[in-house]
Amino acid sequence: MKKIVLTGGGTAGHVTPNIALLPSLKAAGYEVHYIGSYNGIEKTLIEDMNIPYYGISSGKLRRYFDLKNFSDPFRVIKGFGEANRLIKKLKPDVVFSKGGFVAVPVVLAAKKNGIPAIIHESDMTPGLANKICIPAASKVCCNFKETFELLPEGKAVLTGTPIRKELFEGDKNKAAKLCGLDPDKPAILIIGGSSGSVVINNAVRECLDDILKDYQVIHLCGKGHLDETLNERKGYAQFEYVSKELRDLFAFSDLVISRAGANAICELLALKKPNILIPLSKAASRGDQILNAKSFKKSGYSYVIEEEELSKASLLNAIRDVSVHKNEYIKAMSESEMSDSINTIMNLITSI
Repeated sequence: MKKIVLTGGGTAGHVTPNIALLPSLKAAGYEVHYIGSYNGIEKTLIEDMNIPYYGISSGKLRRYFDLKNFSDPFRVIKGFGEANRLIKKLKPDVVFSKGGFVAVPVVLAAKKNGIPAIIHESDMTPGLANKICIPAASKVCCNFKETFELLPEGKAVLTGTPIRKELFEGDKNKAAKLCGLDPDKPAILIIGGSSGSVVINNAVRECLDDILKDYQVIHLCGKGHLDETLNERKGYAQFEYVSKELRDLFAFSDLVISRAGANAICELLALKKPNILIPLSKAASRGDQILNAKSFKKSGYSYVIEEEELSKASLLNAIRDVSVHKNEYIKAMSESEMSDSINTIMNLITSI
């Protein structure tokens, strides 16, 4: 039986694509092991899947001044030693990394031991962790063609992000019941990211009267961002966050308004949901969401509103535009080369 080591952590976005690969890996006969941090979010998520899990020391490499910059390099060195021992012990045929700083020692240890490593870069421009890993990687899976220009020749493969199978199995009627909405009237789903977005929340609520003339609204507004004055509003349902119910909400929705995180937009692409992207501003990020959104706009997958341009007028105009041209957006997404990411990545894994 072939063995594979999966790695990645720090955020759910560095773990859920690995989880999406599990059914295909098991069907292909792989024995799966996971290396992550001692107590990161990946530990709980992976152990719940009954996958053997190994924790290693992890430190973050920062581009800005922080006192932890003096101690974290020692954690990284310790993590490399632990990863090296695990790779020697497990003897995997291949390592697949979804990124995050915990993955750096694992990929470097794989290289040291002659084990091929495939890494996945979600954003258009590689983050620091993946920049360190790229020289040690056999292949780099990407979501954007523009990323190819930033990578060594022959390493980049356009794959998209693996999407969990259950996301395609939503039940529209369950969503209608959960939200108390009409299953036969069009609906907009608003997703402000894992912790919500005050900017998006405010813009949506400012033009709620106008939106509700044509659409029902499901609003995922983030922890602590519920507006209790809207609890009884007909056609409007709000939640701080959802988990397994998200697949049902996607099935119910005709249009999605979202941030432009790489995993989120790849889910919209896979589900072929007409969407409006409002990327996190450069003032609050390294600008990766802006680049992601621009690429999706260029490909015809998304309508984009820069956060600085978000207003009642711009949001209502975007909703009208996407409503009128929704079939064009669906057609563009249907023709995407990234429509079968799991099989594309599995072909890479099995060919090594």
